[in-house]
Amino acid sequence: MEFSIPRLARCGAATLLTLSILSASALAQDAGETDGALSLELNTLQETDTGCLFTFVAENGLEASLEKAAYEVVLFNGEGLVERMTVLDFQDLPAERTRVRQFNLSDTSCGDVSRVLINDVSTCSGDGVEPATCMDRLSVSSQSDVEFAN
Repeated sequence: MEFSIPRLARCGAATLLTLSILSASALAQDAGETDGALSLELNTLQETDTGCLFTFVAENGLEASLEKAAYEVVLFNGEGLVERMTVLDFQDLPAERTRVRQFNLSDTSCGDVSRVLINDVSTCSGDGVEPATCMDRLSVSSQSDVEFAN
């Protein structure tokens, strides 16, 4: 006597296997996007009583931990004019880890910020890390309506 797997079950198993392979491939590609890179995401801007609270998601995909990473940042207004230059200190960023950092920029209205530019690296230090690494291996993105570039 032979038993056969019903056709529907075979299709379901094949579909499940295909979805599993595609998911694993997508995860590997996503992981590869940050491997060897330092990524900063401008996540949100929120108006406060004293200014604008910028929230960044920092992911250190480098093999080395950063003891300190600070960037010179330029804020542009709606007309594309430089509104403000400041240094944002992201502090320590452990290797292969994600950190959220917030900066409340006093006397800055979130609605007046149209673009944020990473102008240069101010400080980049870590065991075996060259100072230029924090700029050369930097990738930026934005979840907000504000453009974020380097």
